[in-house]
Amino acid sequence: MRTYSPKPSEIVRAWHVVDADGLVLGRLATEVASVLRGKHKAMFAPHLDTGDHVVVVNAAKLVLTANKGDQKFAYHHSGYPGSLRATSYTELLADKPEELVERAVRGMLPKGTLGRQMLAKLKVYAGPDHPHAAQSPQRLEIPGARRAS
Repeated sequence: MRTYSPKPSEIVRAWHVVDADGLVLGRLATEVASVLRGKHKAMFAPHLDTGDHVVVVNAAKLVLTANKGDQKFAYHHSGYPGSLRATSYTELLADKPEELVERAVRGMLPKGTLGRQMLAKLKVYAGPDHPHAAQSPQRLEIPGARRAS
């Protein structure tokens, strides 16, 4: 029996929308990365991009647990000496929640051109509105990611 490898013409991409209101960042990111990668499909191949498009809305209402907002930092370096900038996750969530979600998902995808191709299918918005209604995205439920109230 031969090993099946999907051809690019056989890959069908669906659109999913995730409401991040009250979701924990890490649990959201793992599920989104899995869908972007295509691991939920029977035709998954690790060397191909078989994943779907994901739209994340309400990114500003994410939840960070265990004091991660104050203890974790996002670093940026321009390449010049002494230009390392550190921004706490609390500040990042307040100022640029889209970047916070993209950073979390990027770390869970393959490194290199394949991972960048997968990350291009992720669209993140701070509020509840998004311009992708024409694609009629399906609602993606992440049952274990809600924070217990």
